[in-house]
Amino acid sequence: MHPARTYSIEQIMTFEDLKTEIAAARIDTVLVCMVDMQGRLLGKRFHAEAFLEIAEHETHCCNYLLATDLAMSTPEGFAATSWQSGYGDYVMKPDLSTLRPVPWLEGTAMCLCDVLDHHTHEPVPHSPREMLKRQVARAKAMGFDAIMATELEFFLFQGTHDEIARNGFHLSPISNYNEDYHIFQTTKEEPIMRPIRNHLRAMGIPVEGSKGEAEAGQEELNIKYADALATADHHTIAKHGIKEIAHLNGAAASFLAKWHHQRVGSAAHVHQSLWTAEGNAFFDADRPLAKSEVMDHYMAGLLKYAADYTYFMAPYFNSYKRFAKGTFAPTQIVWSVDNRTAAFRLCGDGTKAVRIECRVPGADMNPYLAQAAMLAAGLKGIEEKLPLPEPFKGDAYTDGVASYIPGTLRDACEALTGSEMLREAFGSEVVTHYARAATLEIEDFNRVVTDYEIARGLEKA
Repeated sequence: MHPARTYSIEQIMTFEDLKTEIAAARIDTVLVCMVDMQGRLLGKRFHAEAFLEIAEHETHCCNYLLATDLAMSTPEGFAATSWQSGYGDYVMKPDLSTLRPVPWLEGTAMCLCDVLDHHTHEPVPHSPREMLKRQVARAKAMGFDAIMATELEFFLFQGTHDEIARNGFHLSPISNYNEDYHIFQTTKEEPIMRPIRNHLRAMGIPVEGSKGEAEAGQEELNIKYADALATADHHTIAKHGIKEIAHLNGAAASFLAKWHHQRVGSAAHVHQSLWTAEGNAFFDADRPLAKSEVMDHYMAGLLKYAADYTYFMAPYFNSYKRFAKGTFAPTQIVWSVDNRTAAFRLCGDGTKAVRIECRVPGADMNPYLAQAAMLAAGLKGIEEKLPLPEPFKGDAYTDGVASYIPGTLRDACEALTGSEMLREAFGSEVVTHYARAATLEIEDFNRVVTDYEIARGLEKA
């Protein structure tokens, strides 16, 4: 094989580049991927020459891929598809602007797809990429570009996921003490983290760096801000890549929100701002903290509707184990200035980089859904000209400071189901679709007898 070319951050692989790479026998496989409800990449591996034949047209997938659970089962209760309707096809339409090499897989490139209705060729409204696109378009119609950045926190464990499963899911973190900002400890993990940074950067993901996080075996990857859709694409591809690169190096990367009750959880903080041709619309040098009225209204929308969209921040039963005092995960719906105990942290106050960090999402979030939901709430705050309360000061874990983030998946599902704001933003059918995904998680968990229950009650009950 000829050596692979590298691509700059500014130049993701073009369709002409791909043709050149195929002709030179440097690429022979193209991953053609959609994003499912859980934020995973699903799709097909095309022989590269065959991909050229469909690249500007379409391929197909079963429509159950947007009506499944983590275990890839075919649960009942979704209006969009079912056994009764025969589980038909969706169209996967390649977005050629997302073409990129996959450096850790020999001779391989990747292309993301939009999901369309097979009969009408209209976008599927509950497709995560489409949901974010619609909120980005809504912001654009109001004169704003949505700029986002996400942080990826995750754990590295000894052994691959397959080995861990065969060992009864006994988990051993790759390190043995808190490695937050710890250079020596993270040096031990460089055989995994260095290729993660370099491979992702080589495929056009603007990785800035990585660091140890506040627990044994916990890592954080930072990716430069971009427009909201590109940010979600970067996050999803990076998450996929991290898992694959860790596996190829004999380890397991996990984005579970909370893997042990005595360990801190993993978050996916989302930084956000709105921009115009003049610059950051959240910046106003003449106002306190240099935050504009637009920012006030947007933040007020995030606060007012926080419970409504919590499900999109925390989509699984396990997600809610992360919201605990003294863990850097928020518990109450407050905003504050550079305060990591608050759900919403004002960053860059007094500068042109002033922005909002939402600290609610766990690492298990789907970035398309989380960003779409926050945009919907923030833009609604602007439309309603909501006033922003004074910033909270002190320890936001103090009881009774404000309203609490929903404490269980059931609470979040009820808030989602009752949200007129989200039904207006996404469509009632879309909200009902994701509410069903939430109730499925609850039903599945409620059927299971856990190790905790056996150990606690086998003798004592």
